[in-house]
Amino acid sequence: MKNCEYQQIDPQALSVTPLSAQNLGEKKAQSPRRKWEVFPGKNRFFCDGRLILSRQSGILPLTMGLIVVTCGLFFAFDCPFLVKHLTIFIPVIGGVLFVFVAISLLRTSFTDPGILPRATPDEAADIERQIDTSGSSTYRPPPRTKEILINQQVVKLKYCFTCKMFRPPRTSHCSLCDNCVERFDHHCPWVGNCVGKRNYRFFYSFIISLSFLTSFIFGCVITHITLLSQEGKSLVQAIEETPASVVELVICFFSIWSILGLSGFHTYLVASNLTTNEDIKGSWSSKRGAEESENPYTYNSIITNCCVTLCGPMPPSLIDRRGFLPPDEPIPAASASDIELPPFRAKNDANMEENCQDFSLSCTA
Repeated sequence: MKNCEYQQIDPQALSVTPLSAQNLGEKKAQSPRRKWEVFPGKNRFFCDGRLILSRQSGILPLTMGLIVVTCGLFFAFDCPFLVKHLTIFIPVIGGVLFVFVAISLLRTSFTDPGILPRATPDEAADIERQIDTSGSSTYRPPPRTKEILINQQVVKLKYCFTCKMFRPPRTSHCSLCDNCVERFDHHCPWVGNCVGKRNYRFFYSFIISLSFLTSFIFGCVITHITLLSQEGKSLVQAIEETPASVVELVICFFSIWSILGLSGFHTYLVASNLTTNEDIKGSWSSKRGAEESENPYTYNSIITNCCVTLCGPMPPSLIDRRGFLPPDEPIPAASASDIELPPFRAKNDANMEENCQDFSLSCTA
């Protein structure tokens, strides 16, 4: 039998691009993408980029759940008795405080805290070009700090190697959100977001209103139990009659101290025009020196500091998360694992080569 000549078939030539992959590619090419879809930080977006939240926001539902459950028990079991024996304004005051707390919490959680956009490759290269004036072709990382004067006070600006820029004054990089936040105060897991320049006023109103709400419920529950015990019942019988009040009492008792302490601490920060980050690091502490450690951001007036921090105009968001990507900006192509391959593509080249060798041997035989 004559030798049979064969030519190995290229599996790439037999591959047929799935229709779904073609439609997906055409759809991506035609429909523009918004910037929040390719945002480099560790954040989650909702409502087409209108709402922003930290990726690690697991404690936020717990915070909201504790507030809702405590207020629900209060309105269901304590308010009817207190309205009957005292005044109808008790549920009204509690309802106003609850609404204010809920709105402040949601505004704090879903507001851009003041994220600064990362430098583009051209901007990062320009910064390195300005720093490296030696003309050396070897790469030299930029220095870590740069000094500027603010109100005759030397302030050091640190270079962020993640965002490729010198951080503006009072800006810090959050390791949990992976963003540089302007006037960074702290990352609060209870609200599921960073607290910075754009949402600090909402955070402060949240903890202040929560302090009033917790104290109000705590006082009303004690009044409820006291009035029951004055009706000829013992304290144990009064507690057994209203077990929901005991749950509220326990929640309020263990939370009111931390909430009041946090409110007092941030009231001090607002009056001094400081941030939690600056206070913890001791940036302007008197321990570093008598004159050189003076806070350059204070207005030397408690009222002015409070007005500037809480009542100033709302700065705009700088990340433009709902803006569209430029048409010339490349969109990352779909990886091979995202496209379903035909069944015969799953075979590796070694198996196909082995089958072809067996076919060659049978032909030569």
